[in-house]
Order: sequence, then structure tokens, then C-alpha cells
Amino acid sequence: MQSKQVYVGVDIGSSRTKVAVLDADKKFIGRAILHSGTDFGGTAEVCLESALKMADASTYDIIKTISTGYGRKNVSFSNDTKTEIACHSAGCYYYFPEAITVIDIGGQDNKIIKIDKNGRRINFKMNRKCAAGTGAFLEEMSMRLNIPLEDMNDLASQSTDMVKLGSFCTVFSATEVLENIRHGKKVPDIVKGLFYSVIKRVLEMDSLTDNVVMTGGVVAHNLYLVSMTEEILKRKILVPEYPQFTGAIGAALFAMQE
Repeated sequence: MQSKQVYVGVDIGSSRTKVAVLDADKKFIGRAILHSGTDFGGTAEVCLESALKMADASTYDIIKTISTGYGRKNVSFSNDTKTEIACHSAGCYYYFPEAITVIDIGGQDNKIIKIDKNGRRINFKMNRKCAAGTGAFLEEMSMRLNIPLEDMNDLASQSTDMVKLGSFCTVFSATEVLENIRHGKKVPDIVKGLFYSVIKRVLEMDSLTDNVVMTGGVVAHNLYLVSMTEEILKRKILVPEYPQFTGAIGAALFAMQE
């Protein structure tokens, strides 16, 4: 195996762990993602091994590793840590080097980050207090509806008469969903209503600039959510090639800078 210089970013979220490998030219050459589980450090190591294999590199080629996210301090092979806001900003600017507003919809929280044309973070807001509008909300609703989470995107796109839900609260929404089922509402219409409630919750967090980027696991697996947001905002939404990896890519970029 030919020796090379690589930089590693690890993003441990409450739901998924992501590892990104960049080469000396900032090319995204390796990646891996797994459920975070209960052993954050162990999961990070497994992801690292897979990402390095994809990058055709070994641990000896790693110049530096930066970790970020919920479990960033659990990574034994990390040289340093960075906040998830900083890393998501850097990762999104990597894809779209212009003034942007980032909407990141994660498993347990949402973020809105504003970045100027030079890549500097102007402002950010986070929703950590409630699961409404997050991946956890959709996961809970999929269980209540007895529908696999991965099927919800296709169901929402089949809707012809969206059911608007009155509550953002996960508990109250579940009750409302059951009431709509009892009244004969179609499942695709209910699922689209759930998607709409996620979007509405996020858009109420802050104002947006002209260029909007959407990232996160929810976006990666539910691209119809992006289409709905475009419809509401009446503008094109930018989506990175790998929406779940912007935090890990940003961490790798910090590893390279330092």
C-alpha cells in the first residue's frame, strides 16, 4: 500500500457516528457511518477502520484526527475536539463556498447556522429542548403508525391531501395522528403532514438568507422533505452529496488546518 497523508474527522451524534477521511488535496476519499449505539468509542473505531479501507490508507497515514458531536470526548484516537456548530459550518462551506444558511436536521436537535461569503460563522440557533422537528420525532411517529422509517419518504410523496397537524409536541402529535386514522385519513396524507410539521418547526427557529443548505440524517433519507421546503420557500435548496457527513468533513478540515 502506497503511503499517503490523510486527515480524519469523527462526528459522533446521538443516533449515528460518521467518519470522514480527506487527503492532502482536501478530497473526500473515505467515509463510514454506523448507529452510535452505547459504545461511542468502539463504534468510532469500527467506522475509522472502514473509512480508511475505502480511502486505501492505514492508521500510519493519519496526520491528525479531530472529533465533534455529542460523543466527541469518547474518541480515544482523536487529537482534539471541535464544536459541532464549527464543524458543520466548515463542512457545508466545503461544498458551497458562498454566503449560506445551513439547516441541519439531526436525530435529537436542529441547527440553523448562518455563514458569510468568506466562510465565517455569523450566527447560529439550536433546538435542544424538544424532540419535535427532529429525527427522533419522525422515528416515534413511524412506530406509532407501524411503518418502517425508511418508507416514510415514499409515502409522503404519494399524498394528495395533506393532513396538517395542530401540535408540535411529540406526545400530542401522536394522539392527533391516531385521531386522524380513526377518522379515515390516508396514511400518505398523515405522513406528509408530519413532514410539514418538521419543516414548519425548523423554519420558525430563525430567518433565512438567499442560499439555503439542508443537511443531516433526516435530509439524507427523506429528500421529499427538501422538495417540500423548496415549495414553501419558493426557492432552490442546496443539498451536499453526502448530507450526513458535513460535520465529519468539517472536523477533518480542522485537522488539516491545525
